[in-house]
Amino acid sequence: MKKLLKIFAVLLLVAFVYLRIAIYPQLDLISGFSAKSVASGHFIDNRSLETIQKGDNDIPKVDWATNEIDENGKFATSKVYGLKTRKAIYREGLGATLINDDFEVSKPYNVPKRTFLKNNLPYPYGNNNPIDTVFSNIDYAKLQKTVESAFDKEGEKNKRTRSVVVLYKDKLIAEKYAPGFTATSKILGWSMTKSLTATYFGILQKQGKIDIMKPAPIAEWKNDERSKITINDLLHMNSGLEWEESYTKISDATKMLFVAQDMTKPQIDKPLVGKPNNSWNYSSGTTNLLSGILRKQFKTHQEYLDFWYSSLFDKIGMNSALVEVDMAGNFVGSSYGWATTRDWAKFGLLYLNKGNWNGEQIFDPSWAKYVATPTNSSNGLYGGHFWLNANGKYPDVPRDLYHCSGFQGQMVFIIPSMDLVVVRMGLSEDFDFNGFLREIILSIKK
Repeated sequence: MKKLLKIFAVLLLVAFVYLRIAIYPQLDLISGFSAKSVASGHFIDNRSLETIQKGDNDIPKVDWATNEIDENGKFATSKVYGLKTRKAIYREGLGATLINDDFEVSKPYNVPKRTFLKNNLPYPYGNNNPIDTVFSNIDYAKLQKTVESAFDKEGEKNKRTRSVVVLYKDKLIAEKYAPGFTATSKILGWSMTKSLTATYFGILQKQGKIDIMKPAPIAEWKNDERSKITINDLLHMNSGLEWEESYTKISDATKMLFVAQDMTKPQIDKPLVGKPNNSWNYSSGTTNLLSGILRKQFKTHQEYLDFWYSSLFDKIGMNSALVEVDMAGNFVGSSYGWATTRDWAKFGLLYLNKGNWNGEQIFDPSWAKYVATPTNSSNGLYGGHFWLNANGKYPDVPRDLYHCSGFQGQMVFIIPSMDLVVVRMGLSEDFDFNGFLREIILSIKK
């Protein structure tokens, strides 16, 4: 009996040490993710706590968290086994922000000024009902079957698709939503937000206000080798800077998103571990650094906030679009962009039409070519904050496809040679995107 007690005591000690060393440091991130997810999903898209916990937070370890919503205070709190309570506050126009104990909740703050597009045009160039256009070269039965196949059947939880929108020749030809989601549901794009962030550089370049080939304006880099890093290198994720992009452990990316007060700074402090323009490394820190560079282009914080909406979202009628901010008031350009599926499709259509939106040129046509051109050392996978099919990642899809991509399989596919935009939003990357796109393309006869 004594031996059993000793063995039990040793096992208990080992378990405690493991929890203290391996698990406890992660609790800050787990409860942080959960609080932010609950606050965003509830206050931005009106989802119930139950829906968020069964869907958005149905992730290993994140599902350990216990969550509460304060409707009057407009915030959410989360903790894991009673430990590491984190809080995310919601502010209209800014979305949800994960805060720490030092954050001054009562401090005044700026919000973006919006001008919502109102016209009498049908979707996608307006927000009225789309016109029922019938193309003689489309097999609609096959198209509909393909779209329906992207969704789980009742009782299943495999593909976890939430929505699909297909645009062809500027017209909506297919659309479907999972139960609980509609055309007005706002969905987090995660890293698709990176493609939004890059677009602002294209807009500023067209306006003659920035030269992306010049060195990045980072004071901390002026006296060392990092001074050679250009904005172009950052847009290509090819700066040579150190960065660990992992979401299964404590990493540069998770510490930035769930601990940092100012998310534009973590990448600044990293050393060079490769040569600029010859060391591709995917980095959310780089994108948030670019958000900080964008902020420096304006005299006031208000101008920075307004620009993200007035120059893009409000121009093309992405009325639902929202990019959330960090504690320092910077847009989290790496990860926190929200929009309806239809509005995400509008963004894809803008690129399909090379920056032209119903007659107005938002960015120069050359910018669409720029973002879809392979980055050095990326093996044809990546361009200017867009993913590519140049190396045939999707073997049954045209090589000119390029796309926005986000965690859990958020996708905006742009296929110029097919005049096609396909959006899929969901909760799982375990999805046959190649087969899905192949069958959509096969439904369109040339």
